[in-house]
Amino acid sequence: QVQLVESGGGLVQAGGSLRLSCAASGSAFGINAMGWYRQAPGKQRELVAIITSGGSTNYADSVKGRFTISRDNAKNTVYLQMNSLKPEDTAVYYCIGSSSIVYWGQGTQVTVSS
Repeated sequence: QVQLVESGGGLVQAGGSLRLSCAASGSAFGINAMGWYRQAPGKQRELVAIITSGGSTNYADSVKGRFTISRDNAKNTVYLQMNSLKPEDTAVYYCIGSSSIVYWGQGTQVTVSS
């Protein structure tokens, strides 16, 4: 079993920055990809960014050039640096870690005010 714990969400003005962190514990040695999804009110959950254990990354078009995903494999931790935040980035952000199954964190709220 893997547990994912997110931190770093909060309230920020448009144009500001936030850094999310997600630490995996438990049977985390089997995790390959880690990443972030988000869900805004009334919308479907969507992929934000994902990174493999080898460092390959993929981003949603809406965040390219503004968000950067990284990970520390030794710490089983993934980060999401979010710059130039926009009100439309407001959502609950969920960390995921995948091995043979996908594990989800509990989510952290990010609110961007205009």
